[in-house]
Amino acid sequence: MNKLPLAKRVQILSMLCEGSSMRSISRVADVSINTVSKLLVDAGRACAVFHDEQVRGVKARRVQVDEIWSFTYAKQKNVATAKAAPEEAGDTWTWTAIDAESKLIVSWLVGGRDSEYAMAFMDDLAGRLANRVQLTSDGHKAYLEAVEGAFGGDVDYAMLVKLYGTAPESARGRYSPAECIGARKERIEGSPDPKHVSTSYAERQNLTMRMQMRRFTRLTNGFSKKFENHMHMVAIYTVWYNFVKLHRAHKVTPAMAAGVSDRLMSMEDMAVMIDEAAPKPGKRGPYKQRA
Repeated sequence: MNKLPLAKRVQILSMLCEGSSMRSISRVADVSINTVSKLLVDAGRACAVFHDEQVRGVKARRVQVDEIWSFTYAKQKNVATAKAAPEEAGDTWTWTAIDAESKLIVSWLVGGRDSEYAMAFMDDLAGRLANRVQLTSDGHKAYLEAVEGAFGGDVDYAMLVKLYGTAPESARGRYSPAECIGARKERIEGSPDPKHVSTSYAERQNLTMRMQMRRFTRLTNGFSKKFENHMHMVAIYTVWYNFVKLHRAHKVTPAMAAGVSDRLMSMEDMAVMIDEAAPKPGKRGPYKQRA
């Protein structure tokens, strides 16, 4: 079985995490697009398992959650007229929860923006925390029932509801929303500290996602064509962000700052981890001659 050299796999993984599209990686690395796709799938599966096993018992004090928009195959308004659009085509939301101190991505989920996904996201977040936290979200109503179901009364929860003015006529059709003219802090559960009711770190992490993953870039042809590949790329990015990328303020990775890991991972470590997670080829069966 042919296998890419370690240096080539590291190059492809690094380019994926630096915002390159799959076609450009294929050209620069001089490999087929199928090779890039297969490595994306293998790496995504391995990274999802790695995150699920390693990011447990997180001792955080303040957690911020947010959702970031993207789309799969076609924008929602174009799905009805799109040719052979898959069931998952349209709006794709990525939910993230970040520790405000260590900047660790504690939990993530890709899917819709309804209450069902909100509950699944909060259940996963609650299962990864080791203690009571102060939780801040935006004003998305789906969080209310989800937080109550996942944490009960064992959380200090507040919403930061942003207030927007009327969008000017000249801004119609643009991506930017109307001007934010203020924000209202609403206590929902427990005793959250008003000074730390914020989603700034979660929103800044959203910008990092857009910069590091081509699929999230606005006005691009590098958007996800398959929902599964979108999830695989988020899984790879999360491990890279938590365990490989040095945080500028901490001088260590978010995983090290949060006490989840005691060493700095490299892209070579990621490539080896993917190899170890791959199923081992079995023994070849008996050869049968054609009649």
